[in-house]
Amino acid sequence: MPLFFHRQSSLPTATATSPSYSSKLLKPLKPHPAPVPTRTPLPIIVFSLISLFIGLAGTIFAIAAFRRPTPIPIFRCGKSDDTFRGFYSLSKSRQAGDKNGGLVDRPKLLGLVGIQTGFGSANRRAALRNTWFPSDPDGLLRLEQATGLAFRFVIGRSKDSKKMAELQKEIDKYRDFLVIDINEEYSNLPWKTLAFFKAGFQLFEADYYVKANDDIYLRPDRLATLLAKERTHPQTYIGCMKKGPVVTDPKMKWYEKSGHLIGNEYFQHAFGPIYVLSAEVVASLAVARNSSLRMFSNEDVTVGSWMLAMNVNHEDNRALCDPRCTPTSVAVWDIPKCSGLCNPAIRLKELHAMRMCSKSPTLLPDDG
Repeated sequence: MPLFFHRQSSLPTATATSPSYSSKLLKPLKPHPAPVPTRTPLPIIVFSLISLFIGLAGTIFAIAAFRRPTPIPIFRCGKSDDTFRGFYSLSKSRQAGDKNGGLVDRPKLLGLVGIQTGFGSANRRAALRNTWFPSDPDGLLRLEQATGLAFRFVIGRSKDSKKMAELQKEIDKYRDFLVIDINEEYSNLPWKTLAFFKAGFQLFEADYYVKANDDIYLRPDRLATLLAKERTHPQTYIGCMKKGPVVTDPKMKWYEKSGHLIGNEYFQHAFGPIYVLSAEVVASLAVARNSSLRMFSNEDVTVGSWMLAMNVNHEDNRALCDPRCTPTSVAVWDIPKCSGLCNPAIRLKELHAMRMCSKSPTLLPDDG
């Protein structure tokens, strides 16, 4: 007899027609309602739009800054402009993408030569460009590289708009001017000379600064040789030195209205057509207040008086005032008839056509 037995259930047997469970036991599932979309708050939308706008603006600015041309350096001292360096830096920076176009802000040179000129001297400048002075920026740069000397025409400004317009045309064509901030008048020549030295010192780190007039014939190669000579005195004043009676007659050309301060005879000073100051001398002038320096009527006398106040060495060199071309002449002009070449526009071309003036060797042949 089995230990266990199954008690027959009293529940009815499931059939195909009757479900296993009662309908009361299983409840039909209720369908889940569809999710209701939520609306984004307005502040979030505004913030997102602002962020997008800022991002786009930053991207556009970055692209514009990347594509913008490199700023062109301006070679300027106050209102004095070196038109050559401004032009040449622009040209080279466009070619190479270099900020300074291969040019430094204050280049190291053997000398800066400022050719003093005026608004009425266009014919002289034309004659110079047809003789020893280069007629284009590339030629000017080649001369600078060959000699260590930078050459510029130095001119002031004018209130006459026509004169300034004509000057600008010449600047645009040749790019060989140093335009200084002073009214261009003959009576302002001492002030103009001081302004040149101040501007030149700020724009160029030169060993020497040369003041020359636009009516002399110059040999740049021999001038470079003269300046490259070793000197023991750091403060040097080079030129054709002179003395002479003070002109006290107001009707005379070289009248000196402050002659009573000088006496009967001038102190030793260089002729005005060309002279040289060493860097240490010009450095002292560059920092001096204009009002602290006495100005005489004549520019060469004025500079000579400044040299008396400094511990300078007066170096007399007659090659800077030769009346004719020789194997050693550096500057040629019609001394003593004229303070430069007489009728310079013609004489410059005549001298340049002479082999002794333009094609003779820089140095004398070595006889040894």
